[in-house]
Amino acid sequence: MEQSVEIVAKRLAELGHPTRLGIFRLLVQAGSAGLPVGEIQQRLGIPASTLSHHLARLVQADLIVQQRDKNTLFCQPCFDVLQGTLAFLLEQCCQGTGNGEGI
Repeated sequence: MEQSVEIVAKRLAELGHPTRLGIFRLLVQAGSAGLPVGEIQQRLGIPASTLSHHLARLVQADLIVQQRDKNTLFCQPCFDVLQGTLAFLLEQCCQGTGNGEGI
């Protein structure tokens, strides 16, 4: 998947916020099933309105998706987006390290 500089920059900017990085890290650790919003809130001790704001930013950056199951809203990490972002960094930003070798 080809990534543009603007898209990768947006994703990295969103992950550059400590609260959003903490949310994303928690979701990645939970795996592809993700976690219910209430559990994220409980584990991180974030007020509901604050959590909602940060989740919306992660959704807008395509880093997570939200799925409703009856009355429960689940957040799931987008592993393909994460892998694409990391691949962009390795392929586009980490070449030519001065010693002729990539990372």
